[in-house]
Amino acid sequence: MRFSHLTASLLLGASLAFVPRLGAAQTSVVQAVRPNRNTQFFYTNGVVVQRLGNQSTSLTQNVRLPNGTKINVRSGIVELPTGKITTLREGDYVNAEGGIVFGSPASAAAARGDTSVAANSKFDTYVHVGTAPTRILGDAPTEREQLLMRKIELLSRKVTLLTQTNPNPPSTEAVDKQLQEIDVQLKTAKRE
Repeated sequence: MRFSHLTASLLLGASLAFVPRLGAAQTSVVQAVRPNRNTQFFYTNGVVVQRLGNQSTSLTQNVRLPNGTKINVRSGIVELPTGKITTLREGDYVNAEGGIVFGSPASAAAARGDTSVAANSKFDTYVHVGTAPTRILGDAPTEREQLLMRKIELLSRKVTLLTQTNPNPPSTEAVDKQLQEIDVQLKTAKRE
């Protein structure tokens, strides 16, 4: 009887050695890449291709970016270092830093679980920096625009103060007081 228990244990152990592990079956070959900062992993025609400028290169292996983002080149599934998983849709891409850029509002909505956006919706057009028409900018900034620019400067100064790595946190009272004064002036400034 002992012999049969021993034999059964050995047979079970030997059979388990030949069964692929579940974790191993789910992982596939992953290629760690060091992309150029302009590299994009673009989802098109149901696969992910590496795009640099106008050149596209087919990928044969899944990709792992330096920040830990993993991209499945066949399905477009992206796993971020935080553990969040999302699926790319036509026109979406992952940049070299691991950020996802959505190709349509519907794709962005689907990534956050929102199904209320129409599949054929388009992003609003926007003005690139430095290309605003002169009728918007005008020749000289108005009083309100000058106040807003000053407020931006003060907020930038406050952020700089708060991000300093000193053992004692810096005081932002003076900047806060100036921001309050500007807010009062903005309420009375004429809108044009």
